[in-house]
Amino acid sequence: MPLVSSKALLLKAYEGNYAIGAFNVNNMEIIQGIIEGATEVNAPIIIQVSAGARKYAKQEYLRHLVNAGLESTDIPIALHLDHGEDFEICKACVDGGFTSVMIDGSKYSFEDNIRITKQVVDYAHEKGVQVEAELGKLAGIEDNISVEEKDAIFTDPDQAVEFVEKTGVDSLAIAIGTSHGAYKFKGEPKLDFERLEKIQAKLPGLPLVLHGSSSVPEDLVAICNNFGADIPGARGVPESMIEKAAKEYKICKVNIDTDLRLAFTGQIRKFLKENPSVFDPRKYLGPARNAIKEVIIRKIKILGSDGKA
Repeated sequence: MPLVSSKALLLKAYEGNYAIGAFNVNNMEIIQGIIEGATEVNAPIIIQVSAGARKYAKQEYLRHLVNAGLESTDIPIALHLDHGEDFEICKACVDGGFTSVMIDGSKYSFEDNIRITKQVVDYAHEKGVQVEAELGKLAGIEDNISVEEKDAIFTDPDQAVEFVEKTGVDSLAIAIGTSHGAYKFKGEPKLDFERLEKIQAKLPGLPLVLHGSSSVPEDLVAICNNFGADIPGARGVPESMIEKAAKEYKICKVNIDTDLRLAFTGQIRKFLKENPSVFDPRKYLGPARNAIKEVIIRKIKILGSDGKA
C-alpha cells in the first residue's frame, strides 16, 4: 500500500488512547527491522528522517528504501521529516514525497516560531502534507540541535493554545521533561503530567507528541558496554511513564531513536568481538537488524498500537 497521512494515524490513536511509534532511520537494515517488527504485531508506524539522516544517507535513498518496504507489508506507514530546521528543508521533503514534516522553530522567539511554522503549514497543506511543530525546548542533543539542560523550557499551556490557533499545525510536540540522547536524567526520572493534562484539556482533539522518549534499557546499554563501548550512566524515560502518557494522557506520537541505535550498535559490537575473522557485513548487520525488530515490537506493545493497523 502507498504511504499514508500521519494525521489519520494520529487522530485514530487519539480516539483509541494509544500512541503511534515514530522511529528514526539511517540505513536499509534499520528500515527493514522497523517494518518487520511492526508488521509482526500489525501496528501502524511513522518512519522519521532527521537532518543527520538526510546528510548521511540522502533523502532520496531513504525515501526509496521506505517505498520498497511498502511492498512487503500491508501496515499503514507515514514518512516524516524529523526536526526540520527551516522552510527550505521542509519544502524539499514535501516536494520529495514525505507525507508529513516537522518544522522545529523552538530555538526562536515565540513570535518567530509562529511565523516560520505558519509558512510551512501554508505550503504543506496546499500539497496535502501534514505539519508537526514544537513549542518548548528539550534538554539534550538531536543531531545538530543542542539545548543545555539549564535552558530547557517546558511548554506553556496558554501559549500552546495561541500557537496552534495562529499556525494551524496538525500536531504539536511539547516539552514536559523528556530529552534527547542517552543521558536524559541526572536524578530521578520525572515527567510533568500535570502540565501535560493542562495542555491536553486546552487543546482537545489535537494530537500531542513526545520527543526524546527512548527508555535507554539497561540490557541494551550493557550489551554495548560489555563489548567495548563506554556509555556509563545512561538513563532514559521509564517505559511505564511513556505508557502512561500514551494511554492516560492522549499522547499520540512518541519519538524513539536512541534505543534503536543502542540495539543496532550492541549487536554489531557483540558479533565482531565473538567472530574476529568475519568481514562480511551481512553477517553482523543481520543480527543488528533483528535487534531493531525486537525493540520495535517491545515499544509498540508499550504504546498500545499493536493490532491497530
